[in-house]
Amino acid sequence: MEPNNKILLESGTNELEIVEFRIDEVDGKGNVVPCYFGVNVAKVREIIRLPETRKVVNSHPCVSGMIKLRDQVITLIDLSRSLNKNTDGIPADRVIVLEFNRIVVGIQVHSVSRIYRISWENVEPPVKAIHDANITGVVKMEDRIILILDFEKIIGELSSTMALATPGEDLMQANSALNRGARTILVADDSAFIRRTMCGSLREAGYQVVEAENGEEAWEHVQAVRQKCAGSGQPLKEVLSLVITDIEMPRMDGLHLTSLIRKEADLDGLPVVIFSSLASDDNKMKWRNLGASDILTKPDLPNLVQKADTLAL
Repeated sequence: MEPNNKILLESGTNELEIVEFRIDEVDGKGNVVPCYFGVNVAKVREIIRLPETRKVVNSHPCVSGMIKLRDQVITLIDLSRSLNKNTDGIPADRVIVLEFNRIVVGIQVHSVSRIYRISWENVEPPVKAIHDANITGVVKMEDRIILILDFEKIIGELSSTMALATPGEDLMQANSALNRGARTILVADDSAFIRRTMCGSLREAGYQVVEAENGEEAWEHVQAVRQKCAGSGQPLKEVLSLVITDIEMPRMDGLHLTSLIRKEADLDGLPVVIFSSLASDDNKMKWRNLGASDILTKPDLPNLVQKADTLAL
């Protein structure tokens, strides 16, 4: 099974396709309870049966081992362990091969059902009262709920190669000369893990930062800034100097947010940087055509601060 990875990433239609899969667990009475999860098709390279696995000495408990996929050796993650599911020996014999953040990794799951095309408007943020840090979105189907997982966080916490690189001390100390504190950056990312790290680095560099959990919140903030500037006559860039946005977000994705900003003449001077794990060369070209000022690939935080220095100051 090889999903079509060209879906909708260039159009700004606020739609996506997700691969639905299951991680089943055993409850206290010994019953098998199906749990439904989803991942953006754009992250999926292919779906295969579990091949021969080679164990890795002293690896993380959630790492099942290594598998060979044609000429490439990749790490295999036991997703049930990462999610703290009691599977009690239920075999996970399917592997979803993911490619994002410049890495390729396999995740073991119990079954893969189908691909759904949905609007981001129908993806709800997790309810804060029962918030799971590994979940970024909830899709309500007629007979079940599909949880969208934060694979950047899940895999990043297992591997140092996936960790967000932090800006160097020299870059941070440049604030006094650049007067970053006079500029405000709006950051939109649905992953609390990624957003906290991004905003922390930008604040440490000296910038004022406003956070949004999705594109809808970000667009509401941009609209509020527009109204404020229209009433006061203050130049918009003095109130909001830069927007940095992820792609995959509930309610409104980053591409639709970018297209909305670019449709308004009075926002023409507002730079928009897309910071995404899906920033392949092909996607970068499409996103520039949509109006992105620049595109950076997660997890490159040092270049994020440098790009802010170029566009926000």
